[in-house]
Amino acid sequence: MNKIFKFILLIIFLLLARWISAQEGQIRIPRIELMPDQPSPYDVRDWKNVAIQYDSFIYNNTKTGQYLPLVSYTSNAINYPGQKQIKLHTYVGTNSTQNSEGINVLPSLVGAALVGRDIRNIFGIDRLTMAQDFFNKANGENIYLNNASAGSGRDWWYDVMPNVYFYQLYDLFPDFNTEASLQFISVANTFLKAAKTMGGSASPWSEASMNFRAWNFKTMQGNAAGVKEPEAAGTFGWLLYHAYKKTKNKEYLKGAEWSMEFLNDLNSNPSYELQLPYGVLAAAKMNAEIGTDYNVEKMVNWCFNRGPLRGWGTIVGNWGNFDVSGLVGEANDGGNDYAFLMNGMQQAAALAPMVRYDKRFAKAISKWMLNLSNASRLFYPGFLPGSLQDGSAWSQVNDPESVIAHEAMKQKYQNLSPYATGDALSGGWAATNLALYGSSAVGYLGAIVSKTNVDKILQLDLNATDFYNDASYPTYLYYNPYDTPKAVLVDVGSGQYDLYETLSEKFLSKGKTGQVSIVIPAKEAVVVVVTPAGGKITYDKNKMLIDEVIVDYDQNQSPFLYSPRIKALEAKSNPVEIGAYTTIYCTAEDQDSDSLTYSWFSDSGTITGTSNNVIWNTPPSIGMSEVKVIVKDAAGNTDSMTIKMEVVNIINKAPQ
Repeated sequence: MNKIFKFILLIIFLLLARWISAQEGQIRIPRIELMPDQPSPYDVRDWKNVAIQYDSFIYNNTKTGQYLPLVSYTSNAINYPGQKQIKLHTYVGTNSTQNSEGINVLPSLVGAALVGRDIRNIFGIDRLTMAQDFFNKANGENIYLNNASAGSGRDWWYDVMPNVYFYQLYDLFPDFNTEASLQFISVANTFLKAAKTMGGSASPWSEASMNFRAWNFKTMQGNAAGVKEPEAAGTFGWLLYHAYKKTKNKEYLKGAEWSMEFLNDLNSNPSYELQLPYGVLAAAKMNAEIGTDYNVEKMVNWCFNRGPLRGWGTIVGNWGNFDVSGLVGEANDGGNDYAFLMNGMQQAAALAPMVRYDKRFAKAISKWMLNLSNASRLFYPGFLPGSLQDGSAWSQVNDPESVIAHEAMKQKYQNLSPYATGDALSGGWAATNLALYGSSAVGYLGAIVSKTNVDKILQLDLNATDFYNDASYPTYLYYNPYDTPKAVLVDVGSGQYDLYETLSEKFLSKGKTGQVSIVIPAKEAVVVVVTPAGGKITYDKNKMLIDEVIVDYDQNQSPFLYSPRIKALEAKSNPVEIGAYTTIYCTAEDQDSDSLTYSWFSDSGTITGTSNNVIWNTPPSIGMSEVKVIVKDAAGNTDSMTIKMEVVNIINKAPQ
């Protein structure tokens, strides 16, 4: 390549870099800033292939060898008699071969489906239907729990996360049977009832109070003993918001907001184990889609900083000769850190799609994902010297592809650092610390992360784990860890496409097909959306759309003001006895205006008051009435809602 051509190419790179580097809005996450731009030594596995091999290995009930097979299919389903049940070991060499955990089976099926495995037909069985036995119907809990016959109320993440995983499966397979649809509604109703019992209300509006260790969903009582897990409010919000998106039932939306407002109003990091990142995704999604105003920056920092409840956070630094930045676990920063495989992969599953809804975190999340994708290999036998792990002997003989990982990794074990291990051996639960329940999250990472033509620049699929998302185009996040711009190839497929970049809000290329080269500025990120060529651009407040599909949830090209949003319109009493009265509450908010006016109307009866709550006096006859409110902000934008009121002769009350 001659010098003139090199010079021209450099000028083009610099101009393009300047053109698309309008990233002043990127939010710095201090904990991620401490991580290296280029982790070393660097070796990112093909996580999608690992996930495919993992699924083939653990669900093969004809495997032979020590502690194999790891699965059996029995005919003793508890909640659906006559149906088969999956008995998947939690650890290699488990002492409880007939035990099977929802936090292991359910995410393993989600991950397998995400990387293209047929979880309904491979091995000649329908694993999707079998997994429904984790829905505890026989004992009256009527939600998914960690075992097929379990009681809720001891540990929130064990009780809540199986329902998150089921919701993910239901999004991937919405029509697989009628029972799943009934389960979906049962879970939503149970969590909504819990949120109400914890104080969520619209008459008047109040958030739920969720500072518990766990919640008994059958008795609707909280467990406040031990270390609290208030981060569960985030998974409540995730579940109920997606129940609302699926059903359009606004009662579920209320429950989601009561939960998220509790999380948002916390002043201390609530991070305990696994649930907080799902709350962050719910917060960003609700902000972008319906106009809530949750403090996502605070919550993202919580995911990475060390929290006070149990020292949970994200690891930074080198252990021995290995860079372990990005892993998640007990981040004590004092020489005794303890990282867990599952938690990093699940955090990635929640925070990668979050960037679609709040692009201010594109650089931070993509840099963290580079570190996480690299360091996660160290949990697997063969990626540390045998002396630095305690499960390598079994793996060398029985798992030569190294698809089952150790549960965890310690910063120091005796005089060794790092050391891949776990809690099963010391706890007497199994003969090895090779943990399926952690490895079962690999499909999430495999669905998100792909390598590109440039070493250390990854392609992150932001749609892969965005469950219950609206229609969207392929959207990819890239981070360039180098000191110079780099050209990366993006495969857009056949047909004609335009490449839109959301951070700069510009088109990088138009009318392209096949592999397209894009330039990523030094130490910056880009979010590329592959859109139809020549699509029609429209704007809807914060959203930019192409052919009526949202491409950018935080556009700055078309000025806009938010309108008021009525969160709830609810009466203190409904029905109301004839001749009596009740208070009707309107809860509204507006991101742009603190001054809201309320106009009330009723087709019968009379209204007293003009504020956000009024007295409604019944008409002189029984029947149905309508009360309407219009909320206006200082700019003249409005929102309205109507409530149906029933007037009756007398309300039959239970005796005291």
